[in-house]
Amino acid sequence: MSSIDGVSEQASAMSGTATGSDTGALAVRLFGWIMLAATAAFVLNNYLTYWLDLPGVAPLFGGTANGSADPAMSVVQLGIYALLVALAGGHALRQRGRPLRTDSRRIAAINGFVIRAAFFAVLSVGLTDAVISFLRVEGLLDSLVGSPLATELGRSRFRGPYVHMPLIGLSIILAAFTRTLGFIWLALLVVAAELLIVLGRFIFSYEQAFMADLVRFWYAALFLFASAYTLWEEGHVRVDVFYAAFSTRTKGYVNSVGAVFLGMSLCWTILIIGMGSKQAIINAPMLAYETTQAGFGLYVKYLMAGFLGVFAVSMLIQFVAYLFDAVADIRGEPGARNTSSGAAH
Repeated sequence: MSSIDGVSEQASAMSGTATGSDTGALAVRLFGWIMLAATAAFVLNNYLTYWLDLPGVAPLFGGTANGSADPAMSVVQLGIYALLVALAGGHALRQRGRPLRTDSRRIAAINGFVIRAAFFAVLSVGLTDAVISFLRVEGLLDSLVGSPLATELGRSRFRGPYVHMPLIGLSIILAAFTRTLGFIWLALLVVAAELLIVLGRFIFSYEQAFMADLVRFWYAALFLFASAYTLWEEGHVRVDVFYAAFSTRTKGYVNSVGAVFLGMSLCWTILIIGMGSKQAIINAPMLAYETTQAGFGLYVKYLMAGFLGVFAVSMLIQFVAYLFDAVADIRGEPGARNTSSGAAH
């Protein structure tokens, strides 16, 4: 009887440990998906508040309303947060038996779509804007599209909504039908654009402002959009004097704490400071369709401000996936990725 009792006690202890582990995994899953829902609600409400002049949620908490719209719309905007958080919580509860690594890979795939769409957007907008600027500086645009349209294309408030935004929309659609990480090719395009400047300057004695603008536009996109992918592949430089000797479980603790308190907090700081008002460093240039001082340069400076928002959102999504993967390491779930060859130490 004593041996049977011992086995029973051991089984109960194991059951209690498993239950606690499952509860912890559910808490992490809820936290991650709710974090993604809050991010989506924040970005959507930023558009509704500062682009469509709705009041925002601030009046409900003693703040100042934006615009002149009906203050009652603040309740609707707050409801967006409540709805998306409720949907995220319900999804997490329905998936409570699923391995965390599955959710991690699913979130990484969503982020891959976001980055692909961003790549196709900067590719199409950059090339189109460069062609328009070239035609303007050479005096060919009037004969091709007519003087009225040529004049409008010389204004950022026309070129932004009627040229750039449709191209961005098409890029999102294109990203849904391709699975390649297009930004990898952006490095080659940056080199090609720089080579064009060198050839034009030293062989043909030809150089225009839009050529340098195109290099900066693409290079900024490459640097910021590739950060999330590099995080997933453990490619960021890490000073791992202690980390390299840690066990997989200990590395999971370090990565999970870092993802929440260093990674996600940084991303939210960028979003709140950069998109907290009409005068914020991301919103202000985008709302004004800000351009460079060069009259015949690219009209994309406002989009480069938006790159910071894309960076923060994509990194935040990736940090949630990273958190799930780290907790899966703590739990000892199978299927851990081997990224040691791609890490930069």
